[in-house]
Amino acid sequence: MTLRTRPNYVAIWIWLLALMAASLAASALPVDRSVVTAAIFGFAVAKALLVALNYMHLRFEGRLIVAVATVPVLFAVVLALALFPDFVLGR
Repeated sequence: MTLRTRPNYVAIWIWLLALMAASLAASALPVDRSVVTAAIFGFAVAKALLVALNYMHLRFEGRLIVAVATVPVLFAVVLALALFPDFVLGR
């Protein structure tokens, strides 16, 4: 990794803080609970991608390592989507 391709860690940290603040602010919005839950999940996915691509350096790895890291994420997304009705409707 050369100096030119190194990510700007401070900017990524600021984005992570902003996404965390947006997640906290979303819980105070006067909208339906399912919309808030979907927004928080969306922010969490964005934060996970920022961390994986930059702090875990997956952006600079080969395709095989990216595939090894992507498969568990896809399983987690499928599980979250399968359980989403239980989170929203299972009061």
